[in-house]
Amino acid sequence: MMRFTAEDLLSALLEAEPRPTVQAPRDARGIYGLVDHDGDLRYIGSTSSTDQTFYERIHRRHRTGSEGMSHYFSQMYNTGRMWRDRMDPTTKADGDLAKSLRNSFVVDHCRAVWLPLPDTLDIARLEAEVLSLAPDHAIAWNRRKMQSYDEPVDLVEATLRRLGWGARELAAIERQRLRFLSAMIGPTGGPITRPVEAPAPMPTAIRQARVTPFPKGPFRFFALDVETANNDRGSICQIGVACVRPDNSIETWMTYIDPQVDHWVFTYLHGISARTVQGAPTFAEVLPILHEGLQDGTVYQHSGFDRSAITAACGHGGMPVPKWVWRDSVHVARAAWPELRGNGGHGLASLKQHLGLVFEHHDAGEDARAAAEVVLRAEGVQPVAAQGMMQVSGHPNSDAEGFDLIEDFEVIAPAVHEVAAEPMPSIQTPLQDVSRHIGIVEITQGNIDNNHIYLRSFFEKFPADAIGGSNRASAAQREIAVDWGGDTVVMTDLDGAKRFFRKRSWIREFFERNGAKAGESLTVEQTGPYSYRVSMSRGAQ
Repeated sequence: MMRFTAEDLLSALLEAEPRPTVQAPRDARGIYGLVDHDGDLRYIGSTSSTDQTFYERIHRRHRTGSEGMSHYFSQMYNTGRMWRDRMDPTTKADGDLAKSLRNSFVVDHCRAVWLPLPDTLDIARLEAEVLSLAPDHAIAWNRRKMQSYDEPVDLVEATLRRLGWGARELAAIERQRLRFLSAMIGPTGGPITRPVEAPAPMPTAIRQARVTPFPKGPFRFFALDVETANNDRGSICQIGVACVRPDNSIETWMTYIDPQVDHWVFTYLHGISARTVQGAPTFAEVLPILHEGLQDGTVYQHSGFDRSAITAACGHGGMPVPKWVWRDSVHVARAAWPELRGNGGHGLASLKQHLGLVFEHHDAGEDARAAAEVVLRAEGVQPVAAQGMMQVSGHPNSDAEGFDLIEDFEVIAPAVHEVAAEPMPSIQTPLQDVSRHIGIVEITQGNIDNNHIYLRSFFEKFPADAIGGSNRASAAQREIAVDWGGDTVVMTDLDGAKRFFRKRSWIREFFERNGAKAGESLTVEQTGPYSYRVSMSRGAQ
């Protein structure tokens, strides 16, 4: 029998198997969570009264309610072809179709979890206590802490195929997509409440004559931070690098990047918009400068996001991923200040308060400098391996406890600085595909029904720091990149108890795309450090 403590309720929510919203109980109340199209818990709430059941709150209100109110599925997927401005009567017919598409999308691709509780309990109080304990990622939607998603195009297309809409309906939602794009680039940043048949043209950018020169060394180590325009990790709009000299002084380099995207989601967070980056260089123009400056140095990131963003941006441009020696300043901070675990954590915001750091969060240059200061402060608490001497592999300190060096097992493609005397490859240059076979999985009907891939027979071949606990609250700090043949690479850690990929929403589409059947096999390959590929291996023995 479940104990009704906030800790137990939160654990149960995080471990519950997400289910379709239509299955929400019609005769029970309590605490629930909303799960996005990637399979991540994003919102925690409760039924507001004894007259409101899980079904009423989740399936009817959150899914079909008006965007802009406390109806979070409606709000978070008010995007692209599913967008409408409910206050604009002139676009009501098109908007109603967009909303209908959104309702169906949520049915198809989103999920929920719920915990029935006796009406005699103070559910509102328990909800508040659960929210106070919940990890940030599990309540990212609460109180509008997260902007609406980019349109998940492939999933929307799947829903449209199921609905079987004709030319009239498809034209209507395409008009809504164009209105949405216009709203995103409107002069005030707010929605445009008049019919718009095409996005307003953006001013022609004036290309910079050159990228800001990188500081001259020598340097002990670097810290790098990026900001992105939207949920695509490759949409880098700002890069900052903190360069630490032998005397521990820090020189910061920063540049804006034109990500060449139409959709800006995170302007509210970092203040960078399409107007900010007019005339800024592209990532392809900045990468050679970065690589020349960072070659042979150790590059810190605060968590794994920055490295994955650089990798994604390189992938978008068809450029080889630089082979920098990456380290994670979060791991350094954990070793230096273990008392913060469970007490604010080791994010930059928490460390800012704990260490008295002075910087503006969500500015790439400022955050990079803060990460460098964290490493310098940690060196004063306990020894940190000498960064300037480190090589990718073979160094005697490379296996030192807590060193967190990303091991280099194979060369994927030549690093930019290794061909510095030659021109940068054009975007048409194919990447060298050097991979290592990890294992083969026989697909079961249970895998297909429950959208998971068991990795048990070769689980030990994955990096230990990418393996977490049995629920999302105990997720590993480092993620791996999984290329499954879709439009985007999945970033996920691994569930150490169940021994499968923690994020699983992509697996359903992987099986569908490949027509997978029970008894067939799939192959897992390692394509680089913390990078993997999953593909069907029909006929493999």
